[in-house]
Amino acid sequence: MPKIISSQELDNRIGEICKELQLGHCIGLPTETVYGLAADATNGQAVARIFEMKGRPKFNPLIIHVANLDMAEEYGTFNALARQLADAFWPGPLTLVVPRRADTGLSELVSAGLGTVGIRCPKGLAREIIASFGRPLAAPSANKSGKVSPTAASHVAQQFEGTDLMIADNGVCEVGLESTIAKVEDEIITILRPGLVTADMIQDATGKEPEISKSQTIEAPGMMKSHYAPNANVKLNCNTVEDGAAFLAFGQVSIDTSCGCTVYNLSKSGDLREAAANLYLGLKTLDETGTDMICVSPIPHEGLGIAINDRLQRASAPRKP
Repeated sequence: MPKIISSQELDNRIGEICKELQLGHCIGLPTETVYGLAADATNGQAVARIFEMKGRPKFNPLIIHVANLDMAEEYGTFNALARQLADAFWPGPLTLVVPRRADTGLSELVSAGLGTVGIRCPKGLAREIIASFGRPLAAPSANKSGKVSPTAASHVAQQFEGTDLMIADNGVCEVGLESTIAKVEDEIITILRPGLVTADMIQDATGKEPEISKSQTIEAPGMMKSHYAPNANVKLNCNTVEDGAAFLAFGQVSIDTSCGCTVYNLSKSGDLREAAANLYLGLKTLDETGTDMICVSPIPHEGLGIAINDRLQRASAPRKP
């Protein structure tokens, strides 16, 4: 069964966590966004284990997580604009897709055959572990591919029940949504996946209005049409609840619960940041009721709401049989 290291023990066991990584094993890594399934990004066999454990398609690239910009520049080429973004938002929930440097020892599986690499510098404990380990960690979300991302150590343990995965428990993730992914190509910034760092924030930091990707090509994680999905089907923009369904609410909504439906409110006050932090927990909680359908309240399509709606649209997309 998974081995969870409690938050009280973490400071004294970082060396043990690094030893696990040195052996080529995966770990459950807490970040401010979601928990990651992390392994040494320079060890091809270790990275292959990530794909194997997640059941992840190998055409879907991974993000590497670094301790600082100096480490990032060992693996990717940063122009002045990319450095400006790193200075503004690192450590934090922004991944930068930049040209991949040649002959760095980075596993080829990380980039899925692309000439670019996604790099992020996380906050807090994850950054401490990476700095102590001394090499970047490939770390997609610690869940089976396409399923709801984990925001607590217990969620990771449930996903990988029956394994001996070591999981660092650093409590519930602060942000609760995966990082914004921005590709920097010459003087153009393109948002490949929305997140807490919004287009307006990027424009304020750089003076450049980012483009929004409409490409069908998978250039970064989280771009598959069906993703972040619970077992139940998901129906968006609902003001009523179907018989037998559960309801994922937002704000002050009035729903007839006489049918006995379960309701989870992402934020009764209508706070988008609170809603983002609660999104995956809400989907998971309702999914565990055994319902076949989760009806979702309308979410404003502005600011952080763009990222929330992106995840919900992918969760509601038709799935392969």
